[in-house]
Amino acid sequence: MFLFFKKTLLAGLTVLALLSFTFFLIFLIPGDPVDFILKDGASLEDKNLLRQEMGLDKSFTEQYFQFLKNFLTLNLGQSIHTGESVIHLIISEFPYTFFLSIFSIILAILWGIPLALLSAYPYLKRLENIFNFFPLIFISIPVFVSAPFLIWLFSTQLSWFPVSGAGSFSYLILPSLSLALPLGAILMKISRTSLLEVLSMNYVRTAQSKGLSPFQIYFKHVLKNAMSPILTILGLQMGALLTGTLIVETIFDRPGIGSLLYQAILSRDYPLIQALILLITLIYIFINNLTDILYSLFNPLIKSH
Repeated sequence: MFLFFKKTLLAGLTVLALLSFTFFLIFLIPGDPVDFILKDGASLEDKNLLRQEMGLDKSFTEQYFQFLKNFLTLNLGQSIHTGESVIHLIISEFPYTFFLSIFSIILAILWGIPLALLSAYPYLKRLENIFNFFPLIFISIPVFVSAPFLIWLFSTQLSWFPVSGAGSFSYLILPSLSLALPLGAILMKISRTSLLEVLSMNYVRTAQSKGLSPFQIYFKHVLKNAMSPILTILGLQMGALLTGTLIVETIFDRPGIGSLLYQAILSRDYPLIQALILLITLIYIFINNLTDILYSLFNPLIKSH
């Protein structure tokens, strides 16, 4: 009970700190949203009227507490650029980013974890140098390089997948693969290190002395005890994918939270920027807490504390 209260309190303080940071950050963005909306030629009276409607005529403190109140009541306002409800915009765009992130995670697990299992298997130790070098290739290539290459190869040359947009499942393949390649490489390295560490433990040698087969030792004892670091990197990367999709969604001209945030920054759409940053923050907090819960399932020592 105390642990739950502690985590809830810490999450609340984290949200408050990031709410404050988001509010202050908006004031550092150059440009006046009123000038951007009304463009050149607008009268001073029109500008002042719009500034009053947006609450920009109030003091810094009043704006800050109004911002906190609006967040607690889920009154996130309207987009400066389109005039639509911020909540409506997020709800309409979030599924695209959600499915892109989930499918990217699945692809990364499907190629990263099996290769980690193979690379840490004792009988394949002579291939150690290859398994160490292989993931570095994908980790070192940034997404803004790999994504255009995938478009050139699979869309332009082979015509297997569409270049851009969103629609059927085929539109999801290349963007997800762009994100899954570096993520799978990171998973492979972390998982391999964790597996090798567990394989050196005394209880593994005890299991060997009892006559258990390498398959039983590897998949029944070693893999479960090596899951904690793997869950950590998965939790962190799932949160990072929500921001990493900004580049991928822009390159592939896909709808989603990333491209919505990009357009909001370009148009200085303050309410939308604030709402998107807060959404990403809340998802980070949720995923971190979920990771802690999963820890307790794989590590009894954590559960006992």
